[in-house]
Amino acid sequence: MPRPVVALALPLALIATALTAPAATASATGLDDVFAKLLVKQVKGANVTKHLQALQSIADANGGTRAAGTPGYDASRDYVAGKLRKAGYKVTLQPINYVRSWSEKSPATLEVPGGKAYVPGEDFFTFEPSPSGEVTAQVQGVDLTLPPAPAPSSTSGCEAADFAGFVAGRIALIQRGTCPFVNKVQNARAAGASGVIVFNEGQPGRTDAYPLDIGEWRAGIPMVFADFAVGNELAATPGATVHLKVDADLVLGTNDNVIAESRLGDPRNVVMVGAHLDSVPAGPGINDNGSGSAAILEVARQMALYPVKNKVRFAFWAGEEIGLLGSDQYVASLSQEQRDRIRLYLNFDMIASPNYAYKLYDGDDSDGVGSPAGPPGSAQIEQRLAAFFGSRDLPTNGTDFDGRSDYGPFIEVGIPSGGIFTGAEGIKTAEEAALFGGTAGAAYDACYHQACDTIANIDATALDVDSDAIADSVARYAFDLSTIPPRTTAKAAAALTAAGTAS
Repeated sequence: MPRPVVALALPLALIATALTAPAATASATGLDDVFAKLLVKQVKGANVTKHLQALQSIADANGGTRAAGTPGYDASRDYVAGKLRKAGYKVTLQPINYVRSWSEKSPATLEVPGGKAYVPGEDFFTFEPSPSGEVTAQVQGVDLTLPPAPAPSSTSGCEAADFAGFVAGRIALIQRGTCPFVNKVQNARAAGASGVIVFNEGQPGRTDAYPLDIGEWRAGIPMVFADFAVGNELAATPGATVHLKVDADLVLGTNDNVIAESRLGDPRNVVMVGAHLDSVPAGPGINDNGSGSAAILEVARQMALYPVKNKVRFAFWAGEEIGLLGSDQYVASLSQEQRDRIRLYLNFDMIASPNYAYKLYDGDDSDGVGSPAGPPGSAQIEQRLAAFFGSRDLPTNGTDFDGRSDYGPFIEVGIPSGGIFTGAEGIKTAEEAALFGGTAGAAYDACYHQACDTIANIDATALDVDSDAIADSVARYAFDLSTIPPRTTAKAAAALTAAGTAS
């Protein structure tokens, strides 16, 4: 496909105005509106579909998958990077690590020296993929709720603040609860723990340990999951010393994020747009998430020569399906100054589900469901996307920031986020069927994470509409960020919110 030349076809006076006008006046000059309308016209569903057909062909040629660590992913990466380079972007391949294989060489050890020895595979299990490690140290409980509440409610280890007063070098004793295990492990590592014992929370049905894979190896310390009885016993013995040993083979592999940045734009104000490029091993992943990747690829191509006021950065993430690895490692690699330059993050994951609903991430928590509001600015992103759908008399509803996609690592560091999602394995309600059409009582995507997630699993209408919505929001933010609070303001507001919650 030829390199886009749309900006060159615009009146020279308009280009000159765009290049010289201060960023704060972009909206006043109407440039955000002009370029948004132009980009929406240029981003056509038929061209997005051509990218999906290319990804399907890549999967067909590579065992039916584009999963992390496979030739299908590498070919997908090369396709996207090639298109972006040809369009004129500065393209970077950022290596990220993932677990290629893991196995225990011998049973783990968890014992009180000179006292009780717990039974591996019965009293506790090694977290896959814990690295090898051996430590004898005091155990220190982290914000435990003992006895446990009647319903799951423990936030033990969920926040860095839980480790206030934690003594580096000790083994962190953490209770299962309301946040992912990986959050607890990462916070323990950051606090200087030499090992981690997570124990089940204690309610009926949540007492016994079991084997599980948390996808986290970067803590570099031995990690186990124990019965509630084990954790309760250790917590009841202040100053208890434990010997913890894991003996395992951990082999890492490498994949690449594809990062493409506009040549123009203020590098102090970055508009970041992302979609994960990998599929699950079971299938080609054309809706999940070829759809989001293809849409932002076409948006990037068509706006390549726009005289943007703000730097625009497109990210195609590796390893989302195995723990948000690409986006997580990307955000972790940034300094605070680099994070502060990212004014917002837009995420597009599964935008063409066959039984679709137009769902916008609930930036202001107006739905009052699940996770709280996103960082300051997230509400404005939701409103911006809703305004586009409203301009076409199309309804939308909210979807929770549940941490299942690549916005997660950005939200965790205070970067305002938003995006579009058309549904996965969840069931469409009767109310949604009345709003969007389709079939109530059926999954939004019956082929979610299956071999049948092929080019035949795409709804062309949803793909076209959502691609236009992406084009509209990206173009507007590329020229005007006046509705998004400065990152220093965002951080201050977040601190005030945290202080209010604590009181």
